[in-house]
Amino acid sequence: MNIYIILILCYLGFLTFINFWKSRQVKDRDDMMLAGRQISVTKMVFTLICTWIGSGTFIAGAEFAAKAGWSALWLPAGAWVGIIIIYFLAAKIRTFGQYTVGDILEVRYGSLARIVGALAIIISFTVIVSYQFKAGGYILNTISDGQISNAQGTFMSFLFVTLFTAIGGMIAVANTDLPNGIIILTSTILSTPLVIIAAGGWEKIKTILPPSHFQVFSQEFGGNPYLKIPAIGLSTLLLLLGVQSMYQKFYAARNPKEARQAAGLWVVGTIIIETVAIVIAVFAAAYFWNEIQSGLMDPAAVIIQAAKRMIFFPVGVLLLGAATAVVISTGMNYLLSPTTTMIHDIYLRYVRKKTDQTAASERGIVLFQKALIIIVGILAYIMATRMTSVLESAYFAYTIYGVAISPALIAALASKRVTRVAGLVSIISGTVITIFLKLAGYIWPSIMRPVGDPNGDPFGIPLIYPAIIVSVLSLVVISLFTKPPSREVLARFFPEKPE
Repeated sequence: MNIYIILILCYLGFLTFINFWKSRQVKDRDDMMLAGRQISVTKMVFTLICTWIGSGTFIAGAEFAAKAGWSALWLPAGAWVGIIIIYFLAAKIRTFGQYTVGDILEVRYGSLARIVGALAIIISFTVIVSYQFKAGGYILNTISDGQISNAQGTFMSFLFVTLFTAIGGMIAVANTDLPNGIIILTSTILSTPLVIIAAGGWEKIKTILPPSHFQVFSQEFGGNPYLKIPAIGLSTLLLLLGVQSMYQKFYAARNPKEARQAAGLWVVGTIIIETVAIVIAVFAAAYFWNEIQSGLMDPAAVIIQAAKRMIFFPVGVLLLGAATAVVISTGMNYLLSPTTTMIHDIYLRYVRKKTDQTAASERGIVLFQKALIIIVGILAYIMATRMTSVLESAYFAYTIYGVAISPALIAALASKRVTRVAGLVSIISGTVITIFLKLAGYIWPSIMRPVGDPNGDPFGIPLIYPAIIVSVLSLVVISLFTKPPSREVLARFFPEKPE
């Protein structure tokens, strides 16, 4: 066993100890779901970073950069816009402070909106967890020089992430994210100049990479790049605007002021990490260009390979630790979130309506969520074993959530005019159209571009465009012809300021 894998396993052992130690604080569902609403600004910043920076950055982003070059900056750019918007809503989100985004959806759009939103969350987040497991397989395979196969690494990632999440819920997530976030930020900044030097600098990679890698919309990406590449950026924007994992973190803040402070620092940290990750991936792709072209290296693994072969040991092992950390942290966040939805939006809302508030009852709810975490983790693992592309899986998961939840959710927080019927139609239509267009690739392969590719685009149009157009138009048009929300409902989101 090589020194890299020994050090990574030692770090995972350290995180396991932290989780077991902190899990003793879990007494009720507030602790399990929201860490007792006592997360400090420092922990909040790094747990927000770890929630967003996952294999979508280190694996899907690397795959995008290796195939499309600097066009890959479209992937994180959408998130940057979303984070800035969320900054202005963070205090309001914390003031509303419940448990899930379903609480917001029900107040504005009714109980059916909560149910449909819950289904979209469960589907999309389980897919996101699955490709964290898949990415973990890539990473452990690379670190071990093939001694751990991709399949074995995927299974190990499933075990670690599911165990960590089930042990301590949000308390474990927040405390794990603190060291993980520090390692991610430090390692990516230190690694960037070292990778650039190893690759030979800007002039060198210009002689290696094709001209399309330096275009705003790379032709190498396939299909219609002028539509597909911005669509990927749009999908990240829409996901971030409504992603429940982020809202849970704001709910867990000590107060609205600290929630907004953390969101401001999160903007800076995320822009830095995602930018330098693309830089590392592009320069690494040039360094490994012959291996990528000959099929000897998976383009999704360029950042992981750069950590081993382009950077001297101390920084390289730190970057590998960061790649491992993002899989664990993001997997934990997105595994906790759908199970919180199952408990709060479905079980407690419709199955066990008259729940007593005794300590024994609270412990029972916590144990039930732990069991759900294991079940959802198993389902995500099964998905991971059948997955072909992390990038395509990420794009679908981002899209279904972004068009089904985010428009209605942001409208609920920002608009006094959007109506109950409009929001409900928006949520349902966004979900149905996205799933229908995704299945169309399997039912009518002839309409896909490339022809026959189920991961292609129907008639050459990325599915996010028709889905988001229908979702947003539903909000706008139907709101014009239906009854406005009552003062009581609006007061929950737009409280009158004392004169």
